[in-house]
Amino acid sequence: MSTFFDLDRDQLETYRPDSFEPADFDVFWATTLEENPFDPRSVQIEEVSDLVVKTHRVFDVTFGGYAGDPIKAWLTIPATAQPGEELPTIVEFRGYGGGRGLPYEHLGWAGAGFAHLVMDNRGQGGNWGTGADTIDPHPLGVGQFGLMTRGIEDPHDYYFRRIYIDAHHAVEATAHLPHCDAKRIIVTGQSQGGTLSVVAGILNPRVLATMPDVAWMADFRRAVGLSEHTPYQEVVRYLSVFRGRDEMVFETLAYFDIVSLGKRATIPALFSTGLMDICCPPSTVYAVKNWWGEKVVEAGGQRPSAQIDAHAFNEHEGGGLYQWHRQVLWVKDFLGLAD
Repeated sequence: MSTFFDLDRDQLETYRPDSFEPADFDVFWATTLEENPFDPRSVQIEEVSDLVVKTHRVFDVTFGGYAGDPIKAWLTIPATAQPGEELPTIVEFRGYGGGRGLPYEHLGWAGAGFAHLVMDNRGQGGNWGTGADTIDPHPLGVGQFGLMTRGIEDPHDYYFRRIYIDAHHAVEATAHLPHCDAKRIIVTGQSQGGTLSVVAGILNPRVLATMPDVAWMADFRRAVGLSEHTPYQEVVRYLSVFRGRDEMVFETLAYFDIVSLGKRATIPALFSTGLMDICCPPSTVYAVKNWWGEKVVEAGGQRPSAQIDAHAFNEHEGGGLYQWHRQVLWVKDFLGLAD
């Protein structure tokens, strides 16, 4: 049974942990992007011909991700979209252990008038949902079950380095797809998807705004010590076996902490959290929100807007469809779209 286990609400609003950040953090990500350039020629698109839903059109998309590895995605548009029409576009990322699933799972955003790309998760898809279609061809090393500790001995080998670049490239691929307006791209996702929506929003300047739901990969020392559930418990189990590796592990994780990435934000964000979320503690989500755009402020600029919807009696499901409805209204207001 869930309870309020984290900081009080007033403490959450001001919680800004002083987390360790590697001195070469910016160089690491600049070099990673330089070593893994996006190739527009990698984008392939084919319409799904046997779709039984007639209100939408769906396209099977493939694009080059990290190291050029083929990454799958679904692109969904309203059937009423006219030839050559460019629609405001939502790029969505999926949660940990899931994949892009079936096209029928992703009809909402197109139904609201948007083009909608859903990226598959490399090497995932077998934990929940209706599957995935993207392999991860890279060696995984020795680690706990799951992907949280795969390659954790070196940040260059870490699994999440690859999927973070996939998220960046998903935005690039979207900009090259028909019916997607390259100047109106907004990203979103839940849990791991929320993490990737922060990552894509920071690493790819095409993104106008981000809407991360119940995101993780944040404030690692607190999260690992507070959460009793996967994914953070994968780190606990790893360290219970490989004793004495804790500094090495947290040094690697520091390159992937979305608190540090969020400090570099220049775009607005709409976050969400569940105050009873024992998977991704609310304080770690607030940490990202409360540090959002700090580097802009340090440079003398104005902090980009960061809002958060806290669902008091919810766990890792967060706001669910209530939050999605809120996002639709928020995006339409942000883009100045009339109903």
